[in-house]
Amino acid sequence: MKKIKYILTFISLFILWGCNDTLDRFPKDKLIPEDFFKTERDLEYFSNTFYNIFPSESGIIRENVDNVTHYSLTSELLGSRLVPGDVGSGGWNWGYLREVNILLAYSHQCPDEKIRSKYNALAKFFRAYFYFEKVKRFGDVPWYDKPLLSNDPELKKPRDSRELIMQKILEDLDEAILNLPSKPSLYRITKWTALALKSRVCLFEGTFRKYHNIIVDGIDYKPYLEQAVKASNEFIELSSYTLYEGNPTTAYRDLFAAQNAIPDEIILARNFNDEYGVTHNSNFYTLGSSLGKPGLTKKIINSYLMKDGSRFTEKANFETMLFKNECLDRDPRLAQTIRTPGYTRLDENKKLSPDLAYTSTGYHPIKFVTETKYDSYGKSTNDLPLFRTAEVYLNLAEAKAELGNLTQEDLDKTIGKIRSRVGMPKLDLESSNANPDPYLLSPKTGYPNVKGNNQGVILEIRRERSIELIMENFRYYDMMRWKEGKTFEEEILGVYIPSLVDFDFDGDGIPDVCFYKGAKPTTKAPISLQVDEDIFLSESDHGYISPHKTMKRRWREDRDYLYPIPTDDILATDGALKQNPNWEDGLNFE
Repeated sequence: MKKIKYILTFISLFILWGCNDTLDRFPKDKLIPEDFFKTERDLEYFSNTFYNIFPSESGIIRENVDNVTHYSLTSELLGSRLVPGDVGSGGWNWGYLREVNILLAYSHQCPDEKIRSKYNALAKFFRAYFYFEKVKRFGDVPWYDKPLLSNDPELKKPRDSRELIMQKILEDLDEAILNLPSKPSLYRITKWTALALKSRVCLFEGTFRKYHNIIVDGIDYKPYLEQAVKASNEFIELSSYTLYEGNPTTAYRDLFAAQNAIPDEIILARNFNDEYGVTHNSNFYTLGSSLGKPGLTKKIINSYLMKDGSRFTEKANFETMLFKNECLDRDPRLAQTIRTPGYTRLDENKKLSPDLAYTSTGYHPIKFVTETKYDSYGKSTNDLPLFRTAEVYLNLAEAKAELGNLTQEDLDKTIGKIRSRVGMPKLDLESSNANPDPYLLSPKTGYPNVKGNNQGVILEIRRERSIELIMENFRYYDMMRWKEGKTFEEEILGVYIPSLVDFDFDGDGIPDVCFYKGAKPTTKAPISLQVDEDIFLSESDHGYISPHKTMKRRWREDRDYLYPIPTDDILATDGALKQNPNWEDGLNFE
């Protein structure tokens, strides 16, 4: 049985020390820092709050970008983001950093050097994670390595350079790697978590600099990609982690449906347990209509290869292929990610088709879906991954490909293993580069910014990453670092519907949904949808399901890769903080 510690002490400390009202002093009738941080128990209690920085269920599985969509689009895709006003809004929040720096400032009160080193390393892991998230969102940010008082002049400092922040992040991660425990733990930060994070951080920064053509303080993208390679290799060669394997037709699905995270592959997970009231909504998210009606998009469905490794998009008439046919003989991960013909729940034998009452595209996701008893709101308890081995494999392959020194051996020990898990053939370096996939190069469906001798294999690695990590909260920032935001303007499409008829998803002869215009016809389908009212098709009376047909999408290349800083935070620094480029905030600071 899963065990979760609930420590009231650290909750009260978090409330006390995380509020702006108590920046300067601690009430005399409450615990003060000089009386705390003296034992491992103290340090553990306080550091437990740090884990709250990780995303919740909604931030892990509820992607809503271009590969997975909801019935409504985000402001990022609509181009409707506004400059926030209030202090600490729009993601410009520094509370977690203060908690981390408090521990680092007072940990010297613990006389045990070994314990101090461990918790200092833990705090620095979280400081690195915190700053990485800030750099992804805002670019340059100010660096703070101590808890500040409310009148501290550093609160009005400008941003530090991106290079300084990134070097500080790497310094913190290197200390974490050196001093954190090496024994694997599903729910606690270890040396291996820190190595996985370093791999992630360095890949992001290296590719962001490469595709955005950024050189900061004389440093280009190459040193970061080299560090991504080093960290990934160290993880792969020295850790005990591997990929979870089983039946190729179920192993991928089972990895995410497991109640207890599978330690073969999962490096760090969020722990859920109904006994303690710690639950989430992975089932309800895909089996209810109120949390977005998620659906995979035609673009990503077309990206799944055939089972023999050939391209689906090279099959005759793939654009207008019926659902029952386009699911045949595909990469087995497709049937483990969405409902395909023959799909059954884990604890039932009844075959289920995609249900348009719960999915906006017809490509109905099943990743993270467990048994039926967990279907109600707030009933899911399967652990959710934060770091897993497959990502590190993907990071290594991509970093080496972008550096231009990728070998077939590299592919075999990374992408090859990921494909082997589901019975797919290996990825061949030479043939990939000799014949880049036109679908993945298209501005409408792919990555037109990819150039150079490794163009073909980079596209294939991106294909693998998009499929393997779908619904795990990577897609938006992958597109940001690849500088492919312009593709967000393209229409998001779902299943192809040939005409206004009773539509049979799985070909079993029983209609699943009736599409109609005008008067509702007599039908045996359980769902009837009026076109242009309940649902939109790309060609009005046929074509692809188009859930956002009436929504205008806009992406500004000169602005939208970074988020705006709140106006009140700029005002609080008397203009020392500068707004991100081309965000209009109404302020007149030079």
